[in-house]
Amino acid sequence: MTVLIEVPVSLVQATNLAALVLVQYSTGLLAERKNVKVNYTRKINHFLLFLIPILLGRGYAYKESFWLFSLGAFLAVLKFVFYTKPIRERIPFIKTMFSSFDRPEDRPYTLLWITTQTAAGYLVILPMGVFFARYNLLPLVLIPILIYGIGDGLAEPVGVRFGRHKYRVYALFTDKTFYRSLEGSACVFITSVIVILYYHPHFNPQQLTVALAVIPLLMTITEAFSPHTWDSPFMFLVGYLSLFGIMQL
Repeated sequence: MTVLIEVPVSLVQATNLAALVLVQYSTGLLAERKNVKVNYTRKINHFLLFLIPILLGRGYAYKESFWLFSLGAFLAVLKFVFYTKPIRERIPFIKTMFSSFDRPEDRPYTLLWITTQTAAGYLVILPMGVFFARYNLLPLVLIPILIYGIGDGLAEPVGVRFGRHKYRVYALFTDKTFYRSLEGSACVFITSVIVILYYHPHFNPQQLTVALAVIPLLMTITEAFSPHTWDSPFMFLVGYLSLFGIMQL
């Protein structure tokens, strides 16, 4: 039997923040002192920073609201101010945290790309959450987030380790060429299928069939053609729009 503990939202957020700081600092140490590829430490961050809020939330009972989520989104973007060069060069602890996601190939755009991608992602999630709630589809709002969080989280390390079939992608603000792999993109496709099957009780048979035929392909193509380090807002938008269309069948 699961026991939920009533705690203030501020305590949940503080616990969440402490866990996230610990994760980034630990993976930053791996990158700086153990020469672990940032491609891996960045995705360790991606997974843990994605899962920790979910896992912590299972142990607490507190009311979530649109404005509270909006505040969390604002703070999630604002925190990147602490990674700016004048601050991180003066505080070694923050510099180590920054090292956990500062891929050499992304410099000097690392912070710009991750900040703008995070902001754009929330600018899609927030209105879509309201839109889905209005049409009684709120239980489905996690589907694009899970596909991105798990599928895209696996795509880079799988591509780095096993990728043999590469293709070029572009990035914002630069003419530099970047590469993804078909093996990495396959992670998005497989994850999409699994997530949709997990949510199958929310679909009727026709909707489920169309969702399995359309969403994995759309999400994989979207991830493949999105700008380097800027795929989340496009994946969220395509995921939500395709979901909504399917639910009208």
